[in-house]
Amino acid sequence: MAILGFLMIGTFLYLVMSKRVSVLIAFALVPIIFALIGGFGLEIGKMMLDGIAKVTPTGIMIGFSILYFGLMIDRGLFDPMITRLIRFAKGDPLKIVMATAIITLVVALDGDGSATFMITVTALLPIYKRLGMSSLTLAGVVALGAGVMNIIPWGGPLARAMVSLGAESSELFNPIIPAMLAGAVWVVFVSYIFGKKERKRIGIISNEGDSLESGEIAATLEMSSSLPKLYWFNLILTISLIVSLIMEIIPVPVLFIVAFAIALLVNFPDVKKQQEQIASHAQSMVMVCTTIFAAGIFTGILSGTKMIDAMAVSMVSAIPDWLGGHLPILVAVVSMPLSLIFSPDAFYYGLLPVLSEAGVAFGVDPIEIGRAALLGNGTTGFPLSPLNPSVFVLIGLCKVDLGDLQKKIFFWAFGSTIVMTIVALLTGAIPL
Repeated sequence: MAILGFLMIGTFLYLVMSKRVSVLIAFALVPIIFALIGGFGLEIGKMMLDGIAKVTPTGIMIGFSILYFGLMIDRGLFDPMITRLIRFAKGDPLKIVMATAIITLVVALDGDGSATFMITVTALLPIYKRLGMSSLTLAGVVALGAGVMNIIPWGGPLARAMVSLGAESSELFNPIIPAMLAGAVWVVFVSYIFGKKERKRIGIISNEGDSLESGEIAATLEMSSSLPKLYWFNLILTISLIVSLIMEIIPVPVLFIVAFAIALLVNFPDVKKQQEQIASHAQSMVMVCTTIFAAGIFTGILSGTKMIDAMAVSMVSAIPDWLGGHLPILVAVVSMPLSLIFSPDAFYYGLLPVLSEAGVAFGVDPIEIGRAALLGNGTTGFPLSPLNPSVFVLIGLCKVDLGDLQKKIFFWAFGSTIVMTIVALLTGAIPL
């Protein structure tokens, strides 16, 4: 069974990484074929249904979070903050780079890497060009900020970890909130270093602040000088949503459904407008949710056939006893460079279940392995991996080379992982 399991995961990784088939097809068909080879026959249907049932809450949460934050972006919730930060920065490259970090950290709350890149770069690239600042600096700071925020509960990595481990978002996310906040501080610190270099290179552009309020850049920054319609209502609703999520007042999937329903009703009283708003983000929702439900088939068969148990036993025999108890630290450190080899789907659905089961043999809670993986692969590995499609949105908008981006921020991204891992150890999110 262990051999069959490794062959199944290897086939899945090969098909996905070589782009022979889509991730959804690989999730749905590969495990069925290997389960049939294993002689499970009619048992497969129940295994698949059990797996789909387990991932359904995650699929609901992700789907409605896409609709909710898509609505908030469309209604300009983040526009006033972006405008004020850039006005404050004026012609000082240091302030502009630090403003870039803060803007990215806030905009990334939508949980969609591609949307974060499009909103942030579109708003800031004209400023960088006007002042003669480096587009590579812009891309690097945005990548670092989006990476740290990528582990929020409605983001891709945590959703995948929830599916793989059968865990609740609060189990994985709440204990690493201090680590994520430390990572955000690290990103602002790195932006300060980058900004100092830009200031040294081009100096402070005197009187440039006035020109930032006219022409092309003014159109980029804001549609009008007033706050967007229903701004305060949307802000209070979003803050209430995040607080309720962290406090676990009601189940997360239900929370997002209710919050989206309220936001949609208040912002778009007309039924036709409501339908148009849903349709505008339907493609992103369908793409993500269908993949999650197909992943349920993969994880259902992997666990139902006991392949995962057999694979864990074989891995345990290869791990030295002295290292087994420190597996979470090892996973946290190596998961960042592993993101350059494994796609997010391959890492979380293929590798993480095996690592977590192996950890059980050494007395390590699988949830702790999941948190450790998020600190590396889920955050700093996300904006550097060529296997992550949204990265190409970033480098395409900034017109920079992926290799140059990796060279510029690999060290600093790895620093994010180290900082967050240290804080996670100090707070007990992962064991020493």
